[in-house]
Amino acid sequence: MSIVRAIDVGYGITKYIRRVDGDCIECGSFLSMAEFCSSDTTMQGLGGRRDTVAVPMGPHFYEVGPDIELALEPWRSTLKGEDFITTPEYLALMRGALYYMNVEVIDLLVVGLPVAYFADKKDSLVKLAEGEHSVGRGRKVLVKRALAVAQPQGALVTYAAQQGVLDQIQHQDSLIIDVGTRTFDWVSTRGMRLLIRKSHSVDRGINNMLRIIAREISRDIGADYQHLDAIDLALRKERPLTLYGKPYSIEKFKPLAMTVAHQAVGAMLSQIGDTQRFDNVVLTGGGAQIFKKYIKEALPRHSLLELAEPLYANVRGFQLAGQGRVEAEAGLDAVAQVEQRR
Repeated sequence: MSIVRAIDVGYGITKYIRRVDGDCIECGSFLSMAEFCSSDTTMQGLGGRRDTVAVPMGPHFYEVGPDIELALEPWRSTLKGEDFITTPEYLALMRGALYYMNVEVIDLLVVGLPVAYFADKKDSLVKLAEGEHSVGRGRKVLVKRALAVAQPQGALVTYAAQQGVLDQIQHQDSLIIDVGTRTFDWVSTRGMRLLIRKSHSVDRGINNMLRIIAREISRDIGADYQHLDAIDLALRKERPLTLYGKPYSIEKFKPLAMTVAHQAVGAMLSQIGDTQRFDNVVLTGGGAQIFKKYIKEALPRHSLLELAEPLYANVRGFQLAGQGRVEAEAGLDAVAQVEQRR
């Protein structure tokens, strides 16, 4: 039986398929942060080994994994834009995901890209993913073949599978909106086919919003404040931060921060044209909840179709699409064998 797996290396979080057991698809994730180190440091520190892996990259290592925050240096640069996939950090994150899958050979690995970079970068990403990878602790993983897809396409596949409407969607137009850490992506599809001229992404994700609020907090308290995770949680839970042991409301900063959502949705509307043709509007991504109000205002006559576990919607769809492709190819091979016997 062919082994199919999927990885979605996002700007904020790396998602991957940990295990597949029949219809059960188990996902895993870790922050998209890779710490450079000259040796394997994962055994160091009190309290035992961190849940990370030191991925060898030439003579050096990059540490990645669920406990990566325990290894990070205080000051870090942020990887941005289409150059992200050409960095050693990106490859280390991909290889870290391969490590946590606990398989030695993958027949088909499905990987994703932001829509804006898909056409130009898909071949490079496939080349990067294929071949033998040293994933840390003396282990290697062989990827025989890779397939690159636009990230939000995975969410459409997941929606179709969850709702049992795959045959129906094949004849419909759909809009998939993926609110990520650093990008706001949308794809227009006819059936499962991507309409590339009406699909794109802009650098207006949750991280932009969090940084605006962090900047305003810093100005207000007269000290640098960069706890973006705490701001993110406060936005999602609609509750104050805790600063200096006291509640600190961020309500007054929300209108300024929400201009990010307005800009993102406006960019999408200017490109997709008329919205009446869409039979399905699927909302996904880690920032879907925060952007939902503004998307609904822009598309008031549509029902927004939301997915269970939106963080994993893309990578789960990658997995299903990969499995479907392998099954279809196996069916074609079987037909060819029958034809050859005649």
